[in-house]
Amino acid sequence: MNMGRRQFLQMSGAGIAALSFTATPAAKLFAAPGTGAAGVGMCDWNLGESASPEAIPKAKQASLDAIQVSVGTAPDNMPLREQSVRNRYLALGKQYGISFSSVAAGGILNRIPLATEPQSAVYVIDAVEAAAALEAKNILVAFFGNGDLRLRDSMGEFRDLGDGEFSSYELDSQKVTRVVEALRQIVPRAEDARVALGLENTLAAHQNLEIIDRIGSDMVQVYYDVGNSWGNGYDVPTEIRMLGSDRICEVHLKDWDTKMLGSAEGMVDMRQCARALDDIGYDKWLVLETSGRENRFIPDTKTNVSFVKQTFRMA
Repeated sequence: MNMGRRQFLQMSGAGIAALSFTATPAAKLFAAPGTGAAGVGMCDWNLGESASPEAIPKAKQASLDAIQVSVGTAPDNMPLREQSVRNRYLALGKQYGISFSSVAAGGILNRIPLATEPQSAVYVIDAVEAAAALEAKNILVAFFGNGDLRLRDSMGEFRDLGDGEFSSYELDSQKVTRVVEALRQIVPRAEDARVALGLENTLAAHQNLEIIDRIGSDMVQVYYDVGNSWGNGYDVPTEIRMLGSDRICEVHLKDWDTKMLGSAEGMVDMRQCARALDDIGYDKWLVLETSGRENRFIPDTKTNVSFVKQTFRMA
């Protein structure tokens, strides 16, 4: 991030300038009333055991409240299809006081994209069914790697049409249309299960809203990742306010420049994110997508959890 962009973020958007971000991490940074986030979870791939209920005791040890569960890692490894695995999650979750914030169709969709591979729709349906079984309210539908919806030029580069301060990438219209058509077919299952389809991708907020409007269902929302969005050059606080709480099903917290949230070395200004989420009355899960520093998972995760609970409004 260049200094001009950082300065702009510090001065723009719905009263941000009125808030001092020099406060200590322990300061509660909110101005408007709201219920606050449901708690702090973590992706199971950061716990080190994707699609395995045996990660639950480790989550408890690290002071987490919830886990984002992977539906599977490969076509021949989809554990959450099995009722016995779901039952094990529910039993251990009850034993250790761990909830399941969401189910992720992540890595598998990044390798076998919804935009180009018809079989990928099955994995999304798997995730919806698993989420309903685990009493999770949403799933993550990923669009990274092979699944990226941005248009590449002849050199394989993404075309940034932004104004120089913030990015705005040209989209691959054919891929976007394929995704819209696929999700329209899946939406009735999600609506019946009352499970939101959360789009996590590299697009700007207004582009995601256009996709959601084309699909035409309130059950299609944005799975917002502050690290990805900040790193791709988007105005994160403004995007959060643009989307609003009813269009954000869940939030990933991470920083590409450091494993420790809120660090001076970080790229993402978590305090601005906290203020924006409070402004929209966000009351769902905050999910860590960071494992801490090497060989320091437990102490670093506890530190990150503490930072989140001190910085973001919690229920």
